[in-house]
Amino acid sequence: MNITALKNTILSGGIDSALTEGLSVPAESVPAQRERYASAADAFLAKYGDGDVSLYSVGGRSEISGNHTDHNHGRVIAASVNLDILAVAKPVPGGVIRIQSEGFPEDVVEPSAVDAPDKSKFFTSAALIAGMEKAFLAAGYEVGGFDAYTTSNVLKGSGISSSAAFEVMVGNILNHLYNGGKVSNVEIAKMAQFSENVYFGKPCGLMDQTACAVGGFITIDFADPAAPVIEKLDFDLAAAGYRLCIVNTGGNHADLNADYASVPAEMKAVAKELGVSVLRETSREALDALLAKHGKYLRTYLGDRAILRAYHFFAENDRVAAQADALRKGDIEGFKAGVTASGNSSFKYLQNVYTTVNIAEQGLSLALCMTEEFLRGTGGVCRVHGGGFAGTIQAFVPSGLTAAYAEKMNAVFGEGACHILSVRRDGACRIL
Repeated sequence: MNITALKNTILSGGIDSALTEGLSVPAESVPAQRERYASAADAFLAKYGDGDVSLYSVGGRSEISGNHTDHNHGRVIAASVNLDILAVAKPVPGGVIRIQSEGFPEDVVEPSAVDAPDKSKFFTSAALIAGMEKAFLAAGYEVGGFDAYTTSNVLKGSGISSSAAFEVMVGNILNHLYNGGKVSNVEIAKMAQFSENVYFGKPCGLMDQTACAVGGFITIDFADPAAPVIEKLDFDLAAAGYRLCIVNTGGNHADLNADYASVPAEMKAVAKELGVSVLRETSREALDALLAKHGKYLRTYLGDRAILRAYHFFAENDRVAAQADALRKGDIEGFKAGVTASGNSSFKYLQNVYTTVNIAEQGLSLALCMTEEFLRGTGGVCRVHGGGFAGTIQAFVPSGLTAAYAEKMNAVFGEGACHILSVRRDGACRIL
């Protein structure tokens, strides 16, 4: 359809069911989303002119459990959320891809850019586009040129994975424009990981891309990283009476690379002492036995924190399996117990709630303290969110209390710090 028809369909309510059902947008937010989608159509028209356009959406994601386990081949639970990147796109001849993302310079990717990674393009969105094209071609699928305008309300720097949503969106458009929608979203997620690893230059895992692409709650087992086991969990958080809240504490992420890097490094150092490369290849019992024999040496050589982090891994990995089972059974209480235990373990054993470089700044600790007090006796639970050290916490708040909770957190961490989210049912999709 052309832009006029697209806008008329959007503004007349023609995508309302897609918004409320597949994208899990609350009914009260639908009018604002209509305007947002219609504005994107206007922006596309101004940039690229009219044509046979289509409308796409990819949600952000939230890590639910499995804090710092994937890099040691552990298990995780994640979920797609109802913040999304949307795109208006049309096919064009010649093979050139042009994407105008709101607030950023236009990306123009020629077909020749697909041939091999270009290190001078590392850490650019153009590299992600080229990498997605290469992955499609390597898998035997078709690629072609298109123009697209994108806008996103997926929060940057808040552990909701705006970059993963973008690369999945590129695959989503290629899938529907040139492959009849036959490429599975799991395949698109794996292609997105390839793009980020090889063309973008970032050695990321697969959790972010899969959660954005597949939708809903998912669990991933990375025991074999080359062939991770991915399962979509059929659980309705809203029906259970809870909303997912993410609170951005506004912490400074500068100079935290050493903190983040220390977690996998210390876990793998313990694994090496146990004769394996990653902790998934051994057990808590093996660590217990080694400590009983060589505790003084291990504490001196590895440091107590490394040992504590290994114990966190073993418990967290088992916890993910138990939480996934609870979600399969619809056992919200069992799931929430795992959330609380994960948060406690992250704080005490993983120790990623604040950086020791600046111990005066403990926004995550303060947010967790305030949240626990607010939720006391309500059934709500909370934990650190994502990589930790600064940034965001996660809370599962009874639906009727979300407004009061947001007011309390925004008063301390700034207006808009608390984001009241829904777990999005659908993954990457074409809306029209």
